[in-house]
Amino acid sequence: MDLVQLQRQLVEYRTSLYHEGFLDEQFTQLQELQDENNPDFVVEVVSLFFEDSERLLNELTKALEQQSIDFKRVDAHVHQLKGSSSSIGAQRVQKVCIAFRNYCEEQNVEGCLKCLQQVRHEYSLVKTKLESMFQLEQQILSAGGSIPM
Repeated sequence: MDLVQLQRQLVEYRTSLYHEGFLDEQFTQLQELQDENNPDFVVEVVSLFFEDSERLLNELTKALEQQSIDFKRVDAHVHQLKGSSSSIGAQRVQKVCIAFRNYCEEQNVEGCLKCLQQVRHEYSLVKTKLESMFQLEQQILSAGGSIPM
């Protein structure tokens, strides 16, 4: 595949992530902060999001497996996940977190467990999609091209 095709593919792929609700304008703002002085800024920030999310999802799983669930603690983890997903523009993860927090407030165990599954699913999807986008960007750069905005 030639460089122009790769660049077009990247633009179309990125556009689809917005149209499908995986990303919002916050991701665009994140990209605007990247420049030649810090060319890996977005990948670094998103990698931190991945690490943080994995940790929080594990904490949530442990907290919801307890005999006596500490809903304040669960809510604090969900609040963190909502904030970090919002900061990178992972819109679908953020939306599930909003519902999750409502179930925490109601102390609804089944609702929380259902939301944990949903948030894991949405997180997994956005992670895969962003990794694919970053791979495509890497292919373009390796071929000597520039990343179209």
